[in-house]
Amino acid sequence: MTTLLNHLSEGPASAPPLLLGPSLGTSYALWDAVAPELSIGHRVIRWDLPGHGGSAADLIGPGATVGDLAELVLALADSLGVERFAYAGVSLGGAVGLHLAVHRPERVSSLAAVCSSAHFGGARPWEERAARVREEGLARLAESADARWFTPGFTVPRLVRDHREADPGAYAACCDALAAFDLRDRLGEVSAPTLLIAGREDPATPPAHLREIADAVPDATLTEIPGASHLAPAERPEAVLTALRAHFDGGARRGMAVRREVLGDAHVDRAQGRQSPFTSRFQDFISRYAWGEIWTDETLSRRERSMVTLTALVAHGHYEELAMHVRAARRNGLTADEIGAVLLQTAVYCGVPAANSAFATAQRVLAEEADGAAG
Repeated sequence: MTTLLNHLSEGPASAPPLLLGPSLGTSYALWDAVAPELSIGHRVIRWDLPGHGGSAADLIGPGATVGDLAELVLALADSLGVERFAYAGVSLGGAVGLHLAVHRPERVSSLAAVCSSAHFGGARPWEERAARVREEGLARLAESADARWFTPGFTVPRLVRDHREADPGAYAACCDALAAFDLRDRLGEVSAPTLLIAGREDPATPPAHLREIADAVPDATLTEIPGASHLAPAERPEAVLTALRAHFDGGARRGMAVRREVLGDAHVDRAQGRQSPFTSRFQDFISRYAWGEIWTDETLSRRERSMVTLTALVAHGHYEELAMHVRAARRNGLTADEIGAVLLQTAVYCGVPAANSAFATAQRVLAEEADGAAG
């Protein structure tokens, strides 16, 4: 018996995890136009609702709650070795994220709710839909999917097909979960940095629903996307991607701060000044990944990271970068004698010629530092 939600994992396994949740009636294909770009800097894990896409229908049953879905998501995360994660979800997927942020705050590092709500218009409409689906199946309901999901003239056939092919019993159980969901009195407990994304043309969860969450969650941010209806990641992927990157890539901001602390403002300003459209993504990558993730990891101190970095640069003969990191090592608290000891160690394991060049580079940098201090 399958006990885990079907999922797709993309991006480096060592990157910060980001879970993406779907809307009712869709599969993880909802994120097709967004997830590949997000996976450049995250370990993106998309999942399917029970009875949708590739997930087994018997994972939930009548009377299911959003809490039940949240437990399935946590079980998936646990199976993948993911303890703490960023999370973004659309509609019902967003409700799962809100539930996790309130009930399991230690698991959610940051949150984005897209075209979602803290309540979904009361229980009765969802109870009626669940009863209709259990009796008639999904074919007739799927005929109105475009009108409920997209602005006039737009469609995504794959998502409409997913709606039509979903398991009626599991779909109805998800309706039960929406009927029972109301988190309005708990929103003030959300502590994760929170972004709300509203589709300006969304009839299902109009901007007022997202604004209600933004007003109640401390320091939350609201973004409205013109020309987007209920499935904004499929209809306006560029706008959704821009908003999610700005929210989740706080590592770029942290990384730039650490980069300046270690390398100095003058060096970073020069690097930024030389940036061009051709190199801008590389500079962003350096700030997010090298400085925002690796150098901010507290497992090693900055002193220790400087020692490792000096050794690696000597081993590969990167003497121009070595000069930069000798200066960085001094900022990180290494003495000239300690830098010399590191370079002496490299003579044993990287070779005397490499160490000879490294000592020459370091001596020049330290002499410049001494001249500057004397001046």
